[in-house]
Amino acid sequence: MPRRTGARRRLGSIRLSLVLLALVPSVTLAGMWGVTTIQMFSEGLRLRDQTELSRSTGAMGTDATLALQRERSLSAAWLASPKGSRAALDAQREETDKAVAKLVGQADAIEKAPSRISDRLYSVLGSVGSLEYYRDQVDDPTDITAQQALDQYSSIIDDQIHAFQELSQVDDGDLTSQAGPLVGLEHAAELVSREDAQLTLAWPTGHLDDRTWTQFTELVNTRRWLVKDQVVPQLTGSAKAQTERILASRDWQTLQSVEDQVLASRNAGAASDRIALPDAQKRWSGAMDTLSEQYAGLIQQQTTGLLQRSADKADALLLKAALLSAGGLLALLLCVGMSWRITRSLSRRLRGLRRAAVSLAQERLPDVVARLERGETVDPESATTELDYGHDELGQVARAFNTAQRTAVHTAVELADTRRGFQKIILGIARQSQNLVNLQLSKLDTLEREHTDPDILKGLYELDSTASQLRRYEENLVIVSGERPGRSWSEPVALMDILRSAVGEVAEYQRVEVLTEEEVYVAPPAVADVIHLLAELIDNATAYSPAPSPVTVRAGMVAKGLAVEVEDRGLGMSEEDYASFNEQLAVPPQFDVVALADDLRLGMFVIGRLAHRHGIAVTLRSSPYGGTTAIVLVPHEIVVREASGAAVKDGDAPEDEKVAVDGQDATDAERSETPRPAEASRGTERAAGPAQEPWPLVAARTASAVPSAAASATHEVVPRRDGLAPLPRRVPQTSLVEELREESAPAGDDGSLDDFTAEAAASSLAGFQRGTLRARDDDAEPPHDEEAAAVPRQAAAGPVPSTPPADR
Repeated sequence: MPRRTGARRRLGSIRLSLVLLALVPSVTLAGMWGVTTIQMFSEGLRLRDQTELSRSTGAMGTDATLALQRERSLSAAWLASPKGSRAALDAQREETDKAVAKLVGQADAIEKAPSRISDRLYSVLGSVGSLEYYRDQVDDPTDITAQQALDQYSSIIDDQIHAFQELSQVDDGDLTSQAGPLVGLEHAAELVSREDAQLTLAWPTGHLDDRTWTQFTELVNTRRWLVKDQVVPQLTGSAKAQTERILASRDWQTLQSVEDQVLASRNAGAASDRIALPDAQKRWSGAMDTLSEQYAGLIQQQTTGLLQRSADKADALLLKAALLSAGGLLALLLCVGMSWRITRSLSRRLRGLRRAAVSLAQERLPDVVARLERGETVDPESATTELDYGHDELGQVARAFNTAQRTAVHTAVELADTRRGFQKIILGIARQSQNLVNLQLSKLDTLEREHTDPDILKGLYELDSTASQLRRYEENLVIVSGERPGRSWSEPVALMDILRSAVGEVAEYQRVEVLTEEEVYVAPPAVADVIHLLAELIDNATAYSPAPSPVTVRAGMVAKGLAVEVEDRGLGMSEEDYASFNEQLAVPPQFDVVALADDLRLGMFVIGRLAHRHGIAVTLRSSPYGGTTAIVLVPHEIVVREASGAAVKDGDAPEDEKVAVDGQDATDAERSETPRPAEASRGTERAAGPAQEPWPLVAARTASAVPSAAASATHEVVPRRDGLAPLPRRVPQTSLVEELREESAPAGDDGSLDDFTAEAAASSLAGFQRGTLRARDDDAEPPHDEEAAAVPRQAAAGPVPSTPPADR
């Protein structure tokens, strides 16, 4: 299945998902609650503000409108009869000034009102400011006519009616619908008041001009349409009852009768510019006085009632908003609390399940594996802890986890048993093979002692080298199975002998050069493992480099211990491969059958096992020659500066090889023998006891000749430059009794062809070889007396030369 890369994977954890699962609905509900609460409170507060504004400006504007209408009627009467009484006009002007002053006093409220309302009200205030000028023109008309002065009153009243209409447009539709007929009723009253002003101005002359009659006709028709079609159908309740009562009254009928007479007077007149008015001034004035009071009372009553209903509606909205807000808050808190509690419970259970899983993966299961690796017996049932998380989905996951951990522990135990069985099988096969290899080496050693023929000895030495390599491979199986090889030492072994022994276990030992000046020893418990480790590295170096090129082994003390470098001149590896191998060598390797079956480089596993057994650090890096350099850092804990008095200077024999093989006892095994490539690794360099005669210093890698008895009897050991006794060099027939040794050709032999036999030729070639090797040793080493004098002082006479091919 493809990997899921959606948003769920980016959340990071299930706990975060649960928190978000509870948080998102909670925040959403909180947001909705906040928005709803704010909206409801805003509507209530806005309606209250609109009500207060209407109360302060609309009602006062209505009072100012009624006052201006009465002043306009009295002004028209004064303009019609200037010689009459002014007391009523002056009194009404004072009333108008009071009403206008109240309206002007609400300037702050008007400033806070919406622009559509404030613009209308500012227009009213501006018109009222010019009221004194028109009053002066009414008192002494010099600049404008009487009709223009009355029109100015009408303009102020129109602005006030329109302002009241804007104030009636509130956010509540019901209140707005109730305010509409009231505005229409006020407009109808204004139209009737204008009719009265025009007739009052025209009564003294008894006629109307055509223009005035046309305006009067428009006012009547507009008012009748407004009352009949707009006001009455929309009125409800008491307002409708009162309005219908007014319309059905005798005064209203009188008013309509006079209007009809005025409208019909144009058809009766002769001249169109002088339309005679009916004689109905008293009836009109009486009806108007009564209707004006009724109109004013109705408008004020309905305006007050509308404002009260608006205030009650605002209070109800605020109360409803508060109750809903409180209820919503409680529901929100309950929802958040329940969501948080459920989320916390799930999160706590998931954390417990996670801790159990982590404990199994990082503590219990590794502990079981570690106990199994130590060979302890583990009970799968007691090693697992049952998890109980109820019967829901988490409980099912816990039960599945219990099954998984039981299966994991059972599998680990079974794998450990299988691994132990497999290791035992490998170990058994390796031990049996080791016995056969050791027996083979013993047989080869016996044959080498018995034969002197150079060709036979050469073949025996090659078989000896192959058997030594085979023994190392068998020891690899022992190491892989977790055991230690059978070889062991009881005394420290010199570094040079360690290196020679490692070289001797390599097939192409001829290519290896050993360079060292150190006179140190390796502690007995680590001798076999260090030899094996170095042999594996040297074998890898010879295997992965071309045959002619040398493999150099250098050893020297450094700050952290003994450093041994194995350098080849092969093709090397990439930096990634070096890093991979160094990473594998830096941690203790674990036995894995599958991994070992897939990885052909078994030597790296063996090297890692041996290195971590003794705290040895192995590092691979590129060589300046293009090959690979392996650096082995042996810690100070297993490096010995000086060997004990009973220690063998050139290496002790492994204790497991000092047993009798095929009837040979330890004494026979400790006899001198011809050095072979695997000689040191088998521990064939024995200690020289006080009664033991010196070993002859003769290199015989191929042992192609048999030395004479005289030469072998007179050969002496020449000490090495480092003060240590060199490795013993076998000379054929040295161990034979005097009677059985073959006589070399006399020095004065004339070399007759008749007496020249194969044995004589072999003896001559052997003598020539010994002389050549002896001369080379004499050239490489100082005189015996100088070397002997240097031994007590333990002074280093210079760098130790490369180990001769015969010593490797």
